Amino acid sequence: MTAYKIHPIVMGTKIFDKGMMTYQHDYGKPYTIPIYSWYIEGGDQKILVDTGEMNPIQSEEREKAIGGKIYTFDQGLALWGLTPADIDIVIHTHLHNDHCENDYRCENAVFYVHENELRHLHTPHPLDIRYIEDYISDIEENGQIRVVTEDLEVVPGIRVVHTPVHTEGGLTVFIDTAKGKAAITGFCVIMENLFPPKAVQAMEMEVIPPGTVVNSYEAYDIMLKVKKEADILIPLHEPRFAAVREIPEVE
Repeated sequence: MTAYKIHPIVMGTKIFDKGMMTYQHDYGKPYTIPIYSWYIEGGDQKILVDTGEMNPIQSEEREKAIGGKIYTFDQGLALWGLTPADIDIVIHTHLHNDHCENDYRCENAVFYVHENELRHLHTPHPLDIRYIEDYISDIEENGQIRVVTEDLEVVPGIRVVHTPVHTEGGLTVFIDTAKGKAAITGFCVIMENLFPPKAVQAMEMEVIPPGTVVNSYEAYDIMLKVKKEADILIPLHEPRFAAVREIPEVE
């Protein structure tokens, strides 16, 4: 069995109201989230989960807010001796623009995308402005997309599971590591969503759904399931991973 290593690479940031992350909690608090591309090292293929922003704002203020460096796509891949042309597989948690802006750069990659994400990309609801066809048009025209219609093993030890929490086509990526099964969530949350503060736990809530949610009740149940199935939880926008080079972390 391949034991993969997961490398978080910050390829963008976003500043907004914290309530955008924590459903019904902490509205009115400014909050900065990192936007990641995750390089999955191991096996014989070069794999990314999401591709981040095309032109990230690289400022001292934003790096201080997240506690780590912000890279362009080329800079981030170069940390691991890679170029965009080296990437064999990209797995998309979903297709909101900040997760797929560099897709066109990965000319040799196969992209795994849930069918519901493609449907929303081409016929977005007015409430969701973060689906932008232009970022996917190149890879669609080139026939690079593999449409996911059910849970599947992408390569041995890396499996995608449909988790419609934040979007209808969200895919959580389960990855075998030396310290157990890691889950890169298919929904935009921080660690606090999965391990709420005591005040929230006192309300008998074990998780907090994301601020943008498909169905809050179903989201809660899906998040609980992911939490129980994973040994290592990797929320998509958790700031502390901005200073981490490898998951599982080297002791």
